Amino acid sequence: MNRYPLWKYILISIVTVLSVLYALPNLYGKDPAVQISSSRGQVTELTLFEVEAALDDEGIEFDAIEYGLNTMILRFSDEEIQLRARDAIRAALNNSYSVALNLAPATPDWLAMLGAEPMFLGLDLRGGVNFLLEVDMDAAITKAEERYVSDLRTLLRDEGIRYRTINRDDDGGVLIRFRDAESRSQAIPIIETNYLELTVSEINEGSGDFAAMVLISDGAISETRINALQQNIVTLRKRVNELGVAEPVIQQQGQERIVVQLPGVQDTARAKEILGATATLEFRMVDMENDVQSAIDGRVPPSSRLYYSRDGIPLLIKRQLMLTGDYIIGAASGIDALSGGPNVSITLDGRGERMFRQATADEVGKNMAIIFIENKTETVEENGELVRKSEIVEEVISNATILEQLGKRFQITGLDSPQEARNLALLLRAGALAAPVEIIEERTVGPSLGQENINQGFLSVMIGFLLVLVFMLVYYKVFGIAANIALTLNLVLIISLLSLLQATLTLPGIAGIVLTVGMAVDANVLIYERIREELKNGNSPHASIHAGYEKAFSTIFDANITTLIASLVLFSFGTGPIKGFAVTLSLGIVCSMFTAIVVTRAIINLIYGGRRIQALAI
Repeated sequence: MNRYPLWKYILISIVTVLSVLYALPNLYGKDPAVQISSSRGQVTELTLFEVEAALDDEGIEFDAIEYGLNTMILRFSDEEIQLRARDAIRAALNNSYSVALNLAPATPDWLAMLGAEPMFLGLDLRGGVNFLLEVDMDAAITKAEERYVSDLRTLLRDEGIRYRTINRDDDGGVLIRFRDAESRSQAIPIIETNYLELTVSEINEGSGDFAAMVLISDGAISETRINALQQNIVTLRKRVNELGVAEPVIQQQGQERIVVQLPGVQDTARAKEILGATATLEFRMVDMENDVQSAIDGRVPPSSRLYYSRDGIPLLIKRQLMLTGDYIIGAASGIDALSGGPNVSITLDGRGERMFRQATADEVGKNMAIIFIENKTETVEENGELVRKSEIVEEVISNATILEQLGKRFQITGLDSPQEARNLALLLRAGALAAPVEIIEERTVGPSLGQENINQGFLSVMIGFLLVLVFMLVYYKVFGIAANIALTLNLVLIISLLSLLQATLTLPGIAGIVLTVGMAVDANVLIYERIREELKNGNSPHASIHAGYEKAFSTIFDANITTLIASLVLFSFGTGPIKGFAVTLSLGIVCSMFTAIVVTRAIINLIYGGRRIQALAI
């Protein structure tokens, strides 16, 4: 007799119920939404009041509103209203808020409580924008040489070596002119000892002119290029978070290019603004000698500049720059032990530490201001044309007394909220782009095209699925019904796993599902043909069922393992669409092993296992 123990039926039942539950959210779809997030503090009731007032003025109604961690999401009935609402909200709110288009899951609350969410859709299904950015590697090298100019000046001053000029040469490298040959002879070994990545050679341009050319080695140039590309990828990934994009793709292409895919982003201009944004800090001393009121009246001292804090308080800040955010290598938000308020702990690199120690040595007891500088680019419509405008926003975020000489690590206090501290730390960690980028290709996939891809992909799955169902039912009869039930469960399992893992479904991923439908039934074909052979050899029906499943297992296992290895290789070395294909194929193989062997055996055992039979409907 072919019978399963009770625990196997319970296991299959639990897997089936969980699969259906976690696949259900995909039936509810997503609503067009506008996501509002604040770079400082929380989204408050005042924010909601301003948003509602702006929407009322435009005659726009929203379906629902949800609050998240420092975010507000408004749902709308269609995409046209969503776009109008975005424009109205952005006009009403100030630069402290980020307003982005999004798609919010329409999952019922009872499913959401179980952690059930719909799977993410890729760019080719959901629509969105695809950018190909090229990194200006020459600018990265130039920036590195300019840093060495400053470093070499400091080094030679510290060593007491006299020189005339240190400048970057137009043809590349750093040119140092010395007063005499002895100074040059002393400087060359010191430079090469302190900077192993630099090569120094003597240049005699004329009588009485003693110069040296400092060049970055080929290895260091190659490393600078790689670092510039990787730093830009990290920076862009952090910036994309502002858009609220689910599963963005940001990856290297070749040696100088970066691919950025933003599924669900319908606003190309907004995406460009985020990708092009920069943020850094400047540290300057507060001018305590001159009168602030005189500066407000228009009489600003030549050595100072008038700034305003976030509270609107005017401050005179000295023009002399002490330090910039370029030297920051680490930033973490926390709570100040003395005041109990939010702070950001800053860590400088070696060069920044030396510069800051020297700059603050004689300033203890005086006030230092920290200025947050952000370059914002906004696309506005003027005379029926889209015009891109850039704005530099400068704010004094901290005005504190220097209690001791500052060095490698110090803190920024006086921030408005812990959320602002976290955002500032994130921006500083991401930093400015290591090298300029240029968008050389831009491709937009509209939601309608994405929906068409979904419809065609769904149709292809259904046609393949139904053809397999009909074939199995006609050819294998009762056993075909068991295979069809298992095949249906296999599809539900794949969808539930994609949703549970929050994986991204792409068009190649749908192709992987179609392929899985065919491969899943292959196992049953092998098993059923083996049962037929056993029956032809004169074995009893129960013995034939047992032998069919036992003897076909090794063949099925070997075939699926080799395919699984191939899919894992595709996932490891492939990019974007290929990874999507590999994910669905891998999940499909694992699920088909379970459904084709365990589930169909359970169904057959239920039908035939408890009674004596003379023939099988196969």
